[in-house]
Amino acid sequence: MKLTATQIKNAKPAEKPYKLSDGAGMYLLVAPTGGKSWRLKYRIGGKEKLLSLGAYPEVSLRDARERRGDARKAIAAGIDHSAKRQAEKRARTAADTFEAAAREWIDARSGQWSQSNKHQVTRRLERDAFPWIGQTKVHELEPPEVLQMLRRIEARGAIETAHRVKQLVGQVMRFAVATGRAQRDPTPDLQGALKTRRVTRYASIVNPGEIGPLLRDIDGYSGQYAARCA
Repeated sequence: MKLTATQIKNAKPAEKPYKLSDGAGMYLLVAPTGGKSWRLKYRIGGKEKLLSLGAYPEVSLRDARERRGDARKAIAAGIDHSAKRQAEKRARTAADTFEAAAREWIDARSGQWSQSNKHQVTRRLERDAFPWIGQTKVHELEPPEVLQMLRRIEARGAIETAHRVKQLVGQVMRFAVATGRAQRDPTPDLQGALKTRRVTRYASIVNPGEIGPLLRDIDGYSGQYAARCA
């Protein structure tokens, strides 16, 4: 027997959730809290599934029946809306991880970088960050987790690398904030937490006879573009 608008409106909450059927697999679920929502029970591939059609009164009886009709047409064509929604949810969840945000940031910046610089940044994150925080959701990444990852780099004596990775994590997190996936960048809270980088200073060349070889060495340098400019 089909439902009426009056039945739905007058349905009162009970101690336990209960269903009011409208036929063709659709029913109204009435929760103990008083909330009412539409559900569609169906079978596809021999398995029974459940699809949410929306909440009442935002979705009226007429709207729910239209959604039921559209869903049943899709099911008849072999389209599983429940599985589709779950796949979309998994895709959204995957896009919220640190690794996903970092790779998106690299792609966005790669037009400004040389190929060697892009490779270096990618390799550094793949080696020192992704194994430890790559699958962490960017909105859940906290300073202690980042610090623990950086401590692993420090432990092998790579102090300079630890600082560089911290800078990269900060850039990725600011990108995640800009794209609406995180609220803040946790790296500023790590100020002073890492070991200090040792700076080696070299004496200036004051002997005129040594300046010529220095200039020839500079002219013959074939390293990175930024270093050649410097």
